[in-house]
Amino acid sequence: MSVNKKLVAYHVGRLKDKNVDVRLKSIEELKELGDPEALGALQEVYKHDSDQVVRKAAQEAGRALFVKNQHK
Repeated sequence: MSVNKKLVAYHVGRLKDKNVDVRLKSIEELKELGDPEALGALQEVYKHDSDQVVRKAAQEAGRALFVKNQHK
């Protein structure tokens, strides 16, 4: 497993953390990593997270990942 895939898996796991700041940081990291494998997890956060700020961040990160990977 590549380092990038390990980082994606790590941050996807942190999307379920109780701390809003941890979830937001992981969303930003997933956006930076740019791996389309994170799209499903970001979509789940967008649909189900209890915090509106986290949902919006997940939506924006998912959109950025989608657009970035359309041009590959």
